[in-house]
Amino acid sequence: MPGLAALILATPIFGFSLAAPTFDAAWLASPDSVASVTAALPAAELFQLAAATPPSPDAAAQAEEDRLYTEQVRQRQEIGTIHRALGITTWVSMTLTSILGIMQYSDLYGFGAGRDQNPCTTGQGIILDECSGPPWAHAISATTTASLYTVTFTLSLLMPDPNQASSGNGQFAEHLRIHEALRWVHLIGMVAQMVLGLGVSNGLFGDRANNYDTLQIVAGVHQAIGWTTWGALTAAGAVMLF
Repeated sequence: MPGLAALILATPIFGFSLAAPTFDAAWLASPDSVASVTAALPAAELFQLAAATPPSPDAAAQAEEDRLYTEQVRQRQEIGTIHRALGITTWVSMTLTSILGIMQYSDLYGFGAGRDQNPCTTGQGIILDECSGPPWAHAISATTTASLYTVTFTLSLLMPDPNQASSGNGQFAEHLRIHEALRWVHLIGMVAQMVLGLGVSNGLFGDRANNYDTLQIVAGVHQAIGWTTWGALTAAGAVMLF
């Protein structure tokens, strides 16, 4: 206290003045002022200052974009794994369905045989139990294949592609473009197969006793589309495996 009293008394005598320090306004606005002030702050206060400072709009938007990108990459990996497994399962089921279908066609129509010369009529059929009545083996296999195919195809549409993988110039991008183009081929084939199969099974084209020639032609087209669809699905899968 004596020192403070002496300083106050000496101020008017020796021309001293007590006033708050002043700073140049331009210096205060410069980056150097911010750096010098923050450099003098303790580390704990610096962390508090950083936490209290809200991110810029651009930084927040970039963070959200990065989060969405990461999420889409994760979803593609998860869906892709399921899609691949179901694709192989669908191919196995379609292969079995196609084999059963051609066996049934051989029994019923004998690859061009007349109504009285086909294997079912002569008793030489491979699947004699299905020469009359619903073709249960082929029908169950076809229904299973159609169900698996529907799920697999739907997953291919739901799979995100944040990296635009099919737009590149590499071998993988080229194979992916072929894979995506072939999916529309086997989709059309699957739809046509189901329409023709249901039509034949429900008597839309008549019966074998009175409309044998018509049914033989329709069944032949059904077989041709079926193996074309199988070929497209096989190629679509093979191009992604090799």
